[in-house]
Amino acid sequence: MQSPAETILARLDTLKSQRHNFDNLWQDVHDVMNPHGGDFNVRQRSSGEKRTEYLFEQTAANALEKFTAAMEAFMTPRTQKWHRLRATDEKLNDSDAVRDFFEQAENVLFRLRNSPRARFYGQIYEYNKSLGQTGNGCLFVDEGANGGIRYRYNHVGQTWIETSFEGVVDTVYYEYELSARAAVQKWGNDAPNCATKAHSNDPLATHKYVHCVRPRRDRDRGNPGPEGKPFESVDVAVDDRTTIGSLSGYEEFPYIWGRYTVSPGEMYGRGPGILTLPDVCTLQEMQKTFLRSGRKVADPPLLVHDDRSLGRGAKKIRLDSSAINMGGLDSEGRELIKPLITGARIDMTDAMMDKLRENIEEAFLVPLVDSFLSADRQMTATEVLERAKEKGQIITPVIGRQQAEFLGPLIERELGIAQRQGLLPEFPDELIEANGEYEIEYESDATRMQRADEVAAFVRWQEVMAPFLQADPALLMKIDADEAAEHYGHDLGVPSKLFRSEEDMEAIRQQQAEAAEAEALAAQAPPLAGAARDLAAAGAG
Repeated sequence: MQSPAETILARLDTLKSQRHNFDNLWQDVHDVMNPHGGDFNVRQRSSGEKRTEYLFEQTAANALEKFTAAMEAFMTPRTQKWHRLRATDEKLNDSDAVRDFFEQAENVLFRLRNSPRARFYGQIYEYNKSLGQTGNGCLFVDEGANGGIRYRYNHVGQTWIETSFEGVVDTVYYEYELSARAAVQKWGNDAPNCATKAHSNDPLATHKYVHCVRPRRDRDRGNPGPEGKPFESVDVAVDDRTTIGSLSGYEEFPYIWGRYTVSPGEMYGRGPGILTLPDVCTLQEMQKTFLRSGRKVADPPLLVHDDRSLGRGAKKIRLDSSAINMGGLDSEGRELIKPLITGARIDMTDAMMDKLRENIEEAFLVPLVDSFLSADRQMTATEVLERAKEKGQIITPVIGRQQAEFLGPLIERELGIAQRQGLLPEFPDELIEANGEYEIEYESDATRMQRADEVAAFVRWQEVMAPFLQADPALLMKIDADEAAEHYGHDLGVPSKLFRSEEDMEAIRQQQAEAAEAEALAAQAPPLAGAARDLAAAGAG
């Protein structure tokens, strides 16, 4: 019977063989788009080794960088709160206690992410680049040693997955290396034999390890210890083929795996890098041809009449500036040396390359990004909304999958850690009765573009109704102004804290009514005073 360590390593070997085709495909993408990233199926590279041997043209590499920046701007922009929490039961969201609870919880999450020790945005950058390159990305989310949350991007080439019957990633095998010194620091007395033996003689010697996280089959739900956690965690020393340390586990799945798109029957995703690989490889070959052709045009081969008169020895043709070639002309002044003109049209090659560049940039959403930077500031409000609507239709499928498969599990994991560390406020009674059910509302440029259709429809309604409203202003009463102001302000990204509450608005309206009444009485005061004087005068007469 195999030991737990041998079972894990045997399963990992099977997963490696099943993913062989993907590794080859990702390596091809890596070589021409992100050569400085981690490899997938090549020999171990030494530090500082040249990695651009296959890169002759930069369009795909630049497009990948723009895609990475765009995904961060669309999903997790650094300068704003990119999500909100709210109760699933809409009635609970009218409760001040529930709203305050979720607002404080949001503040806690963003404070944890922005901590320098968390490294959240740096790791998200690597995740997004991996998503564009391979169509897959993995982020490890764990509790910090001194509290808080720590984030670590996992290179896809070192990570293998399994999915549940629902197609959800629920098992991860992460293969990594540690020096003997680092292994002893991490596990102390539980460090494997391979590390403890090397620690005294060669502390920098490295060994391979595997971290496996998977659903616990024999979970004891009533047990507060590792046996009661839904996911078990096992570290294996590959050289010793033994497990390390005692039993441990996680309340939530710590490896957040996202995919760009998934083909039927496949477990791993595919991204823009794979989609554009044929065009990128063609463009690389065309660039090499273009460079050779350009050099021939700038420095063409020469045609001479007879190599006995020119081209060898003392008669060698000199091509340096101000050089004199004796015998280059015959007695009648005709040239005996001429460049070879092939008639090649390198401008046509350049035009063909531009078309390939356009295809690559479209797949990486570059035109969408550029349109933000070069937007016409003279557009009307309706034109702005229509353009936002079009962009939203393009970006919705991409962002929607990331919100469901990556950001949702990420936030759930973060909330679990924050609650166990006692960082969340006390749950309101109403929320406890509802079993704490909540939903995530995303706030970013991408989600606002998705909601632009409603705002555009409201603007068009106003334009259509303009002549009717002039004839009958009472038609404005059809619109609940308070609700419209808050609803469409929210869709346009106006912070909720800028809106007054219904109680405040009611108090303001009451003050306005009282002021208007006082003003009306004041306006009537002079005529009444004059009438009183007239009556007094008449009585005296």
